[in-house]
Amino acid sequence: MNFAVGSVGHTLMQMRGIWHDSIELYHLDGSPLTDDTAAGSGTPGSSPFDNLVYIDFDGHTLKLTNVHFRGRDVAAKTFVATMQDGLLVFDELGPGAYKNVGMSGGPGILTFNAQQLSDATGVYMEPDFIMLTSTNERVRHTVLYRDGKATRTLTAKGYRLSPLCCRRHELDPRGPQGPVHEPPFKATIWQHLTNK
Repeated sequence: MNFAVGSVGHTLMQMRGIWHDSIELYHLDGSPLTDDTAAGSGTPGSSPFDNLVYIDFDGHTLKLTNVHFRGRDVAAKTFVATMQDGLLVFDELGPGAYKNVGMSGGPGILTFNAQQLSDATGVYMEPDFIMLTSTNERVRHTVLYRDGKATRTLTAKGYRLSPLCCRRHELDPRGPQGPVHEPPFKATIWQHLTNK
């Protein structure tokens, strides 16, 4: 599939495969944060830690799975999104959630964030800024907002282990058998907004 250079689809095609992300958490002033449970993280735990990231994109549908394999208890989360009018639109993150979209910042740069600010973004929002720094290296940076307030940052430095993600990597703590992707993750933190 052909996408214009710098488009969302073009950058996603460049990011396909299995990545090893080494992740560190920080207080807003840049001092290291050893645990982000108090910060209100959607996946709280200790820092630093390591993820396997499976990025599966066929030109229309993205399946992205993060798997903790070092520094935290084993956990896997899958997110699904589709290309719509040049943007990547994620499946609903949970009842009452904001619409999360993938936008381009130019060649090799993506932002995953709310398309519009709302009551839901006031509950929880964590924009992802992702930059390819070379063919097989990337940086992902996020800012966590809880109750409308920035609480911590996260920086992941990744390198590609494989251009394909059709089977689990040998580092995957879930074992070699079974699907790469889990059922799509759904959060309940916005559910109270559906009663308004």
